[in-house]
Amino acid sequence: MKILIVGGAGYIGSHMVKMLVKQSHEVVVLDNLTTGFRESVKYGSLVVGDLADTILLEAMFSEHSFDGVMHFAANSLVGESMTNPAKYYRNNVSNTLNLLDVMVRHNVKHFIFSSTAATFGEPEYTPIDESHPQNPINPYGSSKLMIERILQDYAEAYGLNSVSLRYFNACGADPEGEIGECHDPETHLIPLILQAASGRRKSITVFGRDYATEDGTCIRDYIHINDLCSAHALGLDYIRSGKEQGALAFNLGNGQGFSVQQVIDVVSKVVAEDGCQLTVENGERRAGDPAVLVADATKAKQTLGWKPDYAELETIVRHAWAWEKKLAGL
Repeated sequence: MKILIVGGAGYIGSHMVKMLVKQSHEVVVLDNLTTGFRESVKYGSLVVGDLADTILLEAMFSEHSFDGVMHFAANSLVGESMTNPAKYYRNNVSNTLNLLDVMVRHNVKHFIFSSTAATFGEPEYTPIDESHPQNPINPYGSSKLMIERILQDYAEAYGLNSVSLRYFNACGADPEGEIGECHDPETHLIPLILQAASGRRKSITVFGRDYATEDGTCIRDYIHINDLCSAHALGLDYIRSGKEQGALAFNLGNGQGFSVQQVIDVVSKVVAEDGCQLTVENGERRAGDPAVLVADATKAKQTLGWKPDYAELETIVRHAWAWEKKLAGL
């Protein structure tokens, strides 16, 4: 297949590109490099451009006969979405519409959408399945939910088949060590802890130790980046098979949660093997942080045949630590 990866220079997108090329697919990457990195695109061909550029999109779809499109090019900082919602609705919604419309014009019928657990808002129960109400509490989550609903309408009106994957905490790095997680600013827990261990950060702060959990810290569902990518590949195979049509959605997660303290403990164990340690500080709870967020991925397993290959937290941390050591020059 020939597949367009929008946002293929970013964290998830670059791992997706590598996986697809290793599966013998032809990949074209479109990325504006505002948060992605040119050097992360080690496979496929890179076009530097933006979804706002409809002339470029038209030219790309005229030049290539794409069998499918995967879309990772979204702004994703929850806090920033609260202070600058216009940026999020413009990029995550308006620009995505540009992409969907050019797909319709060129009769490209298969779309994989990187959605988010943020579409659910405050959890009413856990683990969270696909039936859980979607009531996002920030513009980031709202922008993703808007696209999910638009995809339902595009399926009905234009026959555009899609899979939206709502995932929880993406983490880890390429097991072969070629690429990994790199954000500026970094907001994800595991790389933040690892940076504290490598010396690139002074300490890690635990925001709240008085939650209704076994050790008092928040519990989250961490999913290895390669497992995330395999679900996208399976999703594309599934809608191309014709077994089911329309706008489909699946939750993705490990199915088990790990507390902040558990993550710190595992990191401490792994980095100690290299003579490193980390400083942990305690802070107040952050507004809007639920005690527990865990996915129920039963539907993805049953329908797509997906299963996580890297479910163990220590494995996730070891892959991420190998990447962090490379970044830190250790």
